[in-house]
Amino acid sequence: MSDNQNLLAEQRRALILDEVRRRGGVRVNELTRRLNVSDMTVRRDLDALARQGVVEKVHGGAVPVVEASSHEPGFEAKSGLELGAKEAIARAAALLVPPGSAIALAGGTTAFALAHHLLEVPDLTVVTNSVRVADVFQSGQRRPAGQGDASATVVITGGVRTPSETLVGPVADRAIRSLHFDLLFLGVHGISVEAGLSTPNLAEAETNRQFVRSARRVVVIADHTKWGTVGLSSFAALEDVDTLVTDAGIPEVLRAEIAEHLADLIVAGEPGEPGAEGTER
Repeated sequence: MSDNQNLLAEQRRALILDEVRRRGGVRVNELTRRLNVSDMTVRRDLDALARQGVVEKVHGGAVPVVEASSHEPGFEAKSGLELGAKEAIARAAALLVPPGSAIALAGGTTAFALAHHLLEVPDLTVVTNSVRVADVFQSGQRRPAGQGDASATVVITGGVRTPSETLVGPVADRAIRSLHFDLLFLGVHGISVEAGLSTPNLAEAETNRQFVRSARRVVVIADHTKWGTVGLSSFAALEDVDTLVTDAGIPEVLRAEIAEHLADLIVAGEPGEPGAEGTER
């Protein structure tokens, strides 16, 4: 992390958070040298991260807030986080979907954002285990003519409902095993080089494994805060992912690390990337 004078605050804080998580703690004077910013700037960044509940300030530095790997936040708790990032990711991911595709949308708030954009893509077949995603398409069927193409055929897997409003378990797994998708869009609780894709819910992990096995192309949609988080159960390695769509908050050092494991990284909202301001579909 050298010469990061011009990093945006959000990118700088993502770097700090990654460093805290990887090392188990950092000191302010170390961060000022590595980031090439003032002591006051680092302390403001640590204050902001502490308010988000992801680090704990200690004398002279910060340590990570260790959340139980089995803790699963509810849909409403997650829906207000990183709204701008999720919207940018959703716009970029929607551009990957050609009309007439058979796609799968796993649960999560980023998938929920993506579903709204997919109402504009004609003749889709959408398989989902997300109650909220299904509601988006159901509401879309009732929109007045001219407000988007609501011609999607929606298949709901069934299953047991989780706190994140997804349907999991043997019923969902059997349904997914019998299907084949052109594209799978998969939100994650956590993503890292060592653990791959992970979730705190064991049943959801198995359902996600079935999704990955049934897809010709796997697209992970995850904002930068998911990087470095590890849930109780891993369900796929990074090498199982074809494309990662994330947001501009992810710093360069992490992009380089991701590029070593993934062939296709899309940073939504940046010039030249799909979904960026002024970029045509």
